[in-house]
Amino acid sequence: MKSSKIEILDTTLRDGEQMSGVHYSPQEKMLIGQCLLKEVGVDRLEYCSALVSEEEKKGLSNFMKWAEENGWEKRIEVLCFLNRKSIEWVVDAGCKVVNLLAKGSLSHIQKQLKQTVEQHLTLILETIDLAKEHGLNCNIYLEDASRGWMDSPDLIFSLSEQVKTKVERIMFPDTLGVLCPEQILSLKSFASKYRADFHAHNDYGLATANTLAAVKAGFCGVHATINGMGERAGNAALEEVVVAIHDFTNRKTNINEKALKKVSELVEKLSGKRVPSNKPIVGENVFTQTAGIHADGDKKGNLYVSRLRAERFGRKRVYALGKLSGKASIEMAIKRLGIELNENERGEVVKRVVALSEKKEKLTEADLLFIVSDVIKKGGKRFFEIKEFQGITLLDGKAGAMFKVRIGNEVVERASRGVGIFDAFMNGIRQLAKEKDFVVPRVKDYYVGIPRGGKSDALVEVVVEWENGEEFKTIGVDQDQVIASIKAVEKAINFANFMKQRINGE
Repeated sequence: MKSSKIEILDTTLRDGEQMSGVHYSPQEKMLIGQCLLKEVGVDRLEYCSALVSEEEKKGLSNFMKWAEENGWEKRIEVLCFLNRKSIEWVVDAGCKVVNLLAKGSLSHIQKQLKQTVEQHLTLILETIDLAKEHGLNCNIYLEDASRGWMDSPDLIFSLSEQVKTKVERIMFPDTLGVLCPEQILSLKSFASKYRADFHAHNDYGLATANTLAAVKAGFCGVHATINGMGERAGNAALEEVVVAIHDFTNRKTNINEKALKKVSELVEKLSGKRVPSNKPIVGENVFTQTAGIHADGDKKGNLYVSRLRAERFGRKRVYALGKLSGKASIEMAIKRLGIELNENERGEVVKRVVALSEKKEKLTEADLLFIVSDVIKKGGKRFFEIKEFQGITLLDGKAGAMFKVRIGNEVVERASRGVGIFDAFMNGIRQLAKEKDFVVPRVKDYYVGIPRGGKSDALVEVVVEWENGEEFKTIGVDQDQVIASIKAVEKAINFANFMKQRINGE
């Protein structure tokens, strides 16, 4: 009988790294791997393919030392080819588990390898024996098994029967992402006979659905990557797969859902591949309501809330500001600010939000604070204002910043240094914050673009994500990138200190 628990193998560091333009250093692989095992709770982790490089081998060796210290050495796996050189590479690196890459379709065996099925089977068995002589545990990939299943299912069963007592798991990859959920469900006869894993690719956008079908078909384990990283259209996204398993089957995983956003951001940062804002579970906007009717329904009874609650993933529900917001959205958004508005004031705030939105301007909570402040002529006082600023590049390769700011009723001048002009400015502001006792939130992310709908490339839009107990965002627009950044900083400091005062009842 199959266990109610299903194993999750994460292959972000191996198959996920095959995404075009992605390369992780050994140090980056260490950070991602540690987060996946310690915080996310994946059962197994596929680190790399054998024979990639000496740097990869050294990275694997160091990772294995860390894994052994935690008793996790049998949870780290490496894709290995059917030859002695691959086996010896893995042994030298100190890894204990190999995932042998065999072929699962006649076309691959006959056309790519120029072998008969019997010759290929002999090579598989010889490689398994060699791996076991070196003390390795073996799993086996049947590459292109999806097309093998459609063209010659007897081949899949024949190969599986020959190796089932010699390997821990038989891995069924939909290598080209060509199957649909109904076809996956037909694999029940295969999954019932073997300890099998399913490995999905997303070429038709069906990777999550196919993996869910594999769970229902009785597979013991499934493979996925963080953010769906991978070759071509990517692999099944771990965050989507896990939540779907929890919500649509009676099977469970060991995954900590609250760690999914953190590891997603880590992979996003180290891979350089940004997550779409509408990406399920981890996207920036997936817990953001924009339509006013939705905000009204939530206000009157959480009518637009499902099992996918933001709090379940350690996140917060947000009400976006735009021309579709309406009074309900405005009320929900300013509720956190602790400011009461009468009917006329709400109407005026909505009017201004819509007007700015129709100009293609992005609005954040920090912007709303000052829109409200201007309408009611009180609250959200801008106690911090940047009066003057000058940045310079120094002869030693570093940069300097000279600025004048108003803090309350006091005007202060400062000069500071850093590795860049923005860094120099932030160093000076942080030092000033210590002296004058105000909050400077931590920069979490920073990106530059052109304002939406802009008709000139002369303007730069800088979006800064901040963390100060909770996350928020500010935006600055200017002809100069540094000045745009500083405008975003000014908004952030005012917003963070307003929220601090509200929380403290000041």
